[in-house]
Amino acid sequence: MTLEDVHRQQPMPAGHDWMQGAGTALHELLVSAQRRGCLTAGVYESAKLMNVDPDNVAFCVLAADQEDEGDIALQIHFTLIQAFCCENDIDIVRVNDVAKLAAIVGPSEDSGEPRDLHCILITNPNEEGWKDPALEKLNLFCEESRNVNDWVPTITLPE
Repeated sequence: MTLEDVHRQQPMPAGHDWMQGAGTALHELLVSAQRRGCLTAGVYESAKLMNVDPDNVAFCVLAADQEDEGDIALQIHFTLIQAFCCENDIDIVRVNDVAKLAAIVGPSEDSGEPRDLHCILITNPNEEGWKDPALEKLNLFCEESRNVNDWVPTITLPE
């Protein structure tokens, strides 16, 4: 059992309703970021971007379905991405439904092919003063999660 497994078993403190809006905020952020051209999808594409310009990364989403949990290579990538995000103060969340992500983000704009949605990065746009309220909500959600020792919280996307 890993430390992350132990934290998942601990009940959330009573009176915290801040988790309810996190899925909606993530949906809004993904739509807004894609519209602005600030979304990078794919484990390798994300790793390249983080290596070249980590200061431009504002948020990270890791996604895996039940069948992906046994993919050792993917789990190693996730561990490395999580470590990089923690070291560079990038908020990070997990999503357990790649199909819902695909419905939100859609296929690749270039080829129309389904894309790798196991890792999605939201980058800062070139526009000055862009403040996305959904990003601010998710940053607060991540901060609150860290306060209860949940360093990579899991978010459920709305139906």
